[in-house]
Amino acid sequence: MNAPARRERHAPVRALAALVALVLAAALAHGLPATAAEKPKAESADARSPHWVGGWGTAMTPPGSSGYSATGFADRTLRMVERLSAGGSAVRLRLSNAYGTSPLDLGAVTVARRAKGAAVEPGSGRVVRFGGQRATTVPAGAEAVSDPVPLATRADTDLVVSVHLPTATGPTTWHPWAKQTNYLSGAGAGDHTGDVSGSAFGEQTTSWFFLDGVDVLAPRAKGTVVAFGDSITEGGVTANDSNRRWTDELGRRLAARPGGQRLSVVNKGIGGNRVLTDAGTQGQGNRNLGNSAESRFGRDALAQTRVSDIIVLEGTNDLGSDAGVHPGTPLTAAQLIAGLDRLARRAHAAGARVHGGTITPNGKLTARGERMREDVNRWIRNGGAFDTVVDFDAALRDPADPHRMLPAYDGGDTVHPNDAGLRVMARTVELSALGRG
Repeated sequence: MNAPARRERHAPVRALAALVALVLAAALAHGLPATAAEKPKAESADARSPHWVGGWGTAMTPPGSSGYSATGFADRTLRMVERLSAGGSAVRLRLSNAYGTSPLDLGAVTVARRAKGAAVEPGSGRVVRFGGQRATTVPAGAEAVSDPVPLATRADTDLVVSVHLPTATGPTTWHPWAKQTNYLSGAGAGDHTGDVSGSAFGEQTTSWFFLDGVDVLAPRAKGTVVAFGDSITEGGVTANDSNRRWTDELGRRLAARPGGQRLSVVNKGIGGNRVLTDAGTQGQGNRNLGNSAESRFGRDALAQTRVSDIIVLEGTNDLGSDAGVHPGTPLTAAQLIAGLDRLARRAHAAGARVHGGTITPNGKLTARGERMREDVNRWIRNGGAFDTVVDFDAALRDPADPHRMLPAYDGGDTVHPNDAGLRVMARTVELSALGRG
């Protein structure tokens, strides 16, 4: 199956790019819908020209077996917080009904800079429109992309997206383990999207619902780096609201480079995710381990806005579960290698650079699983499938016992790095390898 085309694929034509910038500026100034401003798409040779990049992103999963993801919402407002990896002059939102069983009604949506808790910065609130309309309906299995919203933002700051759901949503499309506190208004409380205060939002959740991406119109944007992985990418054992994922730190490194930020980072990690097989739900729907990396790669990696690079860190859950490609059969290293190779080939076919992350030490693996990890890592380093190798394994392992994580980096379960380990992971990524071409 052919990989989906990437958004924002452009030809390097300076004159057309200048025209795009003028048209887009006029559209933002006059509140025109996104479709009126974005039809001519050409990449400029001028690095100062603004482009859309992914400012924030998460990976969606099917609903769990209980809780809000299973029951959904009716006449409630969600207020969700997103830490941006890049700033700019405008934003646009992507809201997903990928796993919905019925149309999703969006009664009203707003975006604002965050103040504290569920409160927003006064005067920063903006109405979000879809094709010029405040309300829209997203068919089951589809996604809605908003019109551009003029709002100045900065890298490494919080954006707040508020969504009123006027009718019963049914089971939701969501990201369960956000590592971020988000807020819910009371049942039947109506539309609170325009509230500056957070007083109407009496409930909290550490999940994101429906919102899977925020694009930013960045002044020097060159592309988006997609971090594609499992719980180690998602956030692992780092504290909620701390923004200490390795992807957060990578975004800060990119923003601090001389000459201004050229690349953004979006996090497409799902806890428990596997390369080859769907992992399903765990417990009572508190965690959803998502569809396989191969089945979601098109949507969560290749279709991201202006993707230039993909860092793939997957495989430890395949090894831990010993789940082969056929139900009830054991995993082999050759199967896992073939799956990772297919991801790399699809990325290259779509024109993206792909960087292979070596599988990190996992103290819960059996001796057989550890042998497979070594085999797969040897292939990642030497097989030539990836443009570069990000050797997370070498960065985190204990030199005295290479099968295990260095105690100083162990988050306590012998699998997930702590904050110090996550910082080391971010520093292992060679910045000069990103955004080439």
